[in-house]
Amino acid sequence: MMQAGNGDTAKVHYTARLENGRVISTTKGRLPLEIRIGSGTRILGLEQGIIGMEIGETRTIRVPPEQGFGPKWKELMVEVDRSELPDSVTPTVGKRLQVRKEGGNLVDVTIADIDEHTVTLDANHPLAGETLTFDIQLVGLS
Repeated sequence: MMQAGNGDTAKVHYTARLENGRVISTTKGRLPLEIRIGSGTRILGLEQGIIGMEIGETRTIRVPPEQGFGPKWKELMVEVDRSELPDSVTPTVGKRLQVRKEGGNLVDVTIADIDEHTVTLDANHPLAGETLTFDIQLVGLS
């Protein structure tokens, strides 16, 4: 039987969970995810976890932050004065915003903390620093 390897396109059904068990993504009820193994376009730990699997096989893999969405960088957290937020924005922890950097690029941020005078914006990926668990089933290989 053929095993998944670098350069193969794998079709997988998966459920991804955080360490607390909360499901963050799944293909249940949808088409399987296509991953070109070794392309680096998907989560590295997920790509590597598929290597050696055979069609029909299931596997549970743990993906540490370094092979997932990276560590949480303190340098990507910035405290701003509440007055810098537009009047149309009511600051609430967890709210996602886009801010314009010097040079004009837009950056997605999450409001991480609020106090009387300041708001802490976090430009890390929302899943940075998280260990992810994937339950995967290889359903196709080409």
